[in-house]
Amino acid sequence: MDIKLFFLGLCALFCIFRPLSAQSTCKLKAKFNLGGYKDVEKKTVVVGGMFPVHQRVASNKGNTSSVPLSSGCVGFNFRTFRWAQTMLFAIKEINARDDLLPKTDLGYVIYDSCFTISKAVEGTLTYLTGQDEAVPNYRCGDGAPLAALVGAGGSDLSIATARILGLYHFPQVSYCSTCSALKSKFQFPTFLRTIPNDEHQSTAMAKMVLHFGWTWVGSIAADDDYGKYGIKDFKDQVEQAGVCISFSETLPKVHSPEAIQRIVQTVIDSTAKIIVVFSSDVDLSPLISELLRNNVTNRTWIASEAWITSALISRPPGVSSILAGTLGFGVKRADIPGLQHHLLNLDPYADLLTEEFWETLFNCTLDYSKAMRMAKQRATYVNGTLSRTVTGLPDGLCTGQESVAQLNNTYSDISQLRITYSVYKAVYAVANALHNLEHCEPGKGPFVGKTCADINNFEPWQLMYYVKNVRFKMPNTGEEIFFNDGDVDGFYDIINWQVNNNGEISYVTVGNYNGSAAPENRMTIMNDSIVWNNDMLEPPRSVCSENCQPGTRKGIRQGEPVCCFDCIPCADGEISNTTDARECILCTGDFWSNAAHDACVPKLIEFLAFGEPLGITLIAISAFGALVTIAVGVLFIMHIGTPLVKANDTLLSFSLLFSLVVTFLCSIVFLGEPQHWSCMTSQVALALGFALCLSSIIGKAAVLMLRAQVLKAARARAKAAAKAAKAAARAAAEAAANDGSPDVIVTNTLHNDTSAPPIPEVDRLTRAHQRAIAAVATLIQAIACTVWLIVLPPQPVKNTSGQNIKIILECDQGSVVFICCIFAYDILLALLAFIFAFIARKLEDYVSEAKCLTFSMLVFFIVWISFVPAYLSTRGKFMVAVQIFAILASSFGLLTCIFLPKCYILLIKPDRNKEELMKPRPKPKDGTSTGTSASLATTATEATIATTAIDD
Repeated sequence: MDIKLFFLGLCALFCIFRPLSAQSTCKLKAKFNLGGYKDVEKKTVVVGGMFPVHQRVASNKGNTSSVPLSSGCVGFNFRTFRWAQTMLFAIKEINARDDLLPKTDLGYVIYDSCFTISKAVEGTLTYLTGQDEAVPNYRCGDGAPLAALVGAGGSDLSIATARILGLYHFPQVSYCSTCSALKSKFQFPTFLRTIPNDEHQSTAMAKMVLHFGWTWVGSIAADDDYGKYGIKDFKDQVEQAGVCISFSETLPKVHSPEAIQRIVQTVIDSTAKIIVVFSSDVDLSPLISELLRNNVTNRTWIASEAWITSALISRPPGVSSILAGTLGFGVKRADIPGLQHHLLNLDPYADLLTEEFWETLFNCTLDYSKAMRMAKQRATYVNGTLSRTVTGLPDGLCTGQESVAQLNNTYSDISQLRITYSVYKAVYAVANALHNLEHCEPGKGPFVGKTCADINNFEPWQLMYYVKNVRFKMPNTGEEIFFNDGDVDGFYDIINWQVNNNGEISYVTVGNYNGSAAPENRMTIMNDSIVWNNDMLEPPRSVCSENCQPGTRKGIRQGEPVCCFDCIPCADGEISNTTDARECILCTGDFWSNAAHDACVPKLIEFLAFGEPLGITLIAISAFGALVTIAVGVLFIMHIGTPLVKANDTLLSFSLLFSLVVTFLCSIVFLGEPQHWSCMTSQVALALGFALCLSSIIGKAAVLMLRAQVLKAARARAKAAAKAAKAAARAAAEAAANDGSPDVIVTNTLHNDTSAPPIPEVDRLTRAHQRAIAAVATLIQAIACTVWLIVLPPQPVKNTSGQNIKIILECDQGSVVFICCIFAYDILLALLAFIFAFIARKLEDYVSEAKCLTFSMLVFFIVWISFVPAYLSTRGKFMVAVQIFAILASSFGLLTCIFLPKCYILLIKPDRNKEELMKPRPKPKDGTSTGTSASLATTATEATIATTAIDD
């Protein structure tokens, strides 16, 4: 009995000291200053929620000399407050339903994260502890079990809370945390969301940029995981597609005017007209204000889902001037029946958060004493007394009866329920998971032994099973909700900011993006429905460099992005037939680039044609030359018996005329498209024609040269004889004077009648010799030409290297050695003819044939010496034209110099056509007259007689 009493006493002591032990274990280390809503009394299950109702925490002085206090929150956000009210409305609606958790009454604990990680962590720890005192790793409350956390707002906040909740396998369903980093089940095993993963949004943004052909864009991201991951995925995709990032800036989380001004200056300086922004509305708001102050217009902004429907960005006065035409992606929109009634019928005295909302919304206070103090401060003194007595209800006091509906406010605007609808879905996802857990059939459960969990006492990991496998349809919209590895399908509406008649921004849906559709069908955009910045109907262009048109290629600028380039025209012979070609294509074969360098066209075929003006002119000149030569021949035939024609071999004259006809006519063969026969004929006819011509001239000049040498020798002998006679006469005169003999008059006729000795009647070089010379010289050339035609004959070729844009049809001479030897031989003949004629140039007769031959050869050399540089400096058909001009000029020179004097005598001065005038005439010397050969002989005889008389 004593032992029983002893154990009974121990049990009593244990029961007494157990609470004290718990209190000492859950010792309060800090008091968190958390605002929100809480209703857990007599509830079956408690659902947690976290919303960034305020924009930031209030700054503190960082004093460490006193007990640290949790910072309060400032910057009330009506949009996120509506989200929190939507959760309350959804829980209230679920509790009223008979088909969803009919036996379960849901409670809630909702905290304000103040858009700050520290506050989100405070709320998470407090929620898990189960009481206002946060005790990590302990559940100190004994109330209803905790179901899941709906929240915690932005991606940074959810990442912080998910790491804590994941330790306890506690389900977290987010409504607006889109960061792609949260998809990792290794780091965040219990995180789920009813909003699409940002991987879908980054892909959608990249597709939009590519759809409109923008290659030069700027990017701005918030300095958090949401902004960094989202903009990184976007940049990776567009850069792979060839888009360049003009600038990449980061919005500060802590307000920094210097950083904001720097970003604005970057936007102003950049030539990019498209700017992609991954940021929340709270982080973006300071930048928009600075852009308005600097009046930065003519930019098109691409918005992420976090701010595309935010009134914080679209409602400030004047914002339409810089943000009109914005395009962005919004999550699914839906109408929620009954929500507006709930939003408009709040009790301002129900709790502190609603009270703050009311006071902020109506700019008044619900605290009477505070209102009195404010009224007294506003009262002014007049003549030392109060201007009026502060009695009754003071100004600035809220009545609590103000109408929310009368205000055009973000809170009451339910036209764009997107994130709000996501909150609604998140609450229903938790409720349906609890419903499935509650209605588990014993023996068919998903846990070990096919057991089920108890709705009144379950573990978080048990609910996690039902949450990740939940599948249900939303009321009213019928949308089916399910999680695929914690994510939902990536569906977005494409929203365009357009200015309505009131000058306000309106959100117009102009397309959609479905990440689960086939790649080619994912994005649908109604281009005609988009209104761009400055009310333009055409998409703006945003390129660092304009597209390189066909005919040019891209030239990379060193040190600049690949989108910044120069358009370099393709070189001659190269083309580009596409826009933004990186390389030009070389035209091959018989093709060449056109003037625009965008197509290869057949090269121009060039040769000196018969029908073109230059060809006709050359034919006319050639024919004229040939006819004149033939006319001279006919004239010679008509006077063939006359001394002038017979002089110096008639046959050589006719062979010379025939060769000139050949040279005149062979120039015509150079015209026209080169053929095998024309290539062989033209050069051979030219070589043989000049060979015959020059050899005939050699034959004529050789005779004249020999005559000149004989005459020169005879004159030398006559001169010597005259000197001797003169000396003898002087000696005789001196002797007679010395002897005293009678005067003997010596008549000296040497100065008055001295002539050259007679020229031999028969030339040492006969006509047969002349003809033999001409025949042999021509035959040598003929043999050389024959060998040339047999061994390496000329043939027509296409010359593609002379001129790039043309194919020059010309004759390939076959062998340079042969052609040089053949025409070198003609040059040798010309030199011999010139030398012979030059030596005989002083042989005087009335025709002066030696001088004519000399001048003709001088003309010949001048023409062909001038021909060489002219020929080498021309290309194509003009080379042929120069060669023909040289042939014609030299032929006309020979014809004119040799035959014009003779034709003049035959036609104009026929009286000179006499035998005695064809022989060399006397040449005056030293003031005396020169005579003929006969007079020279007579003078010599008289001088001999006079000398003999003196001797006698």
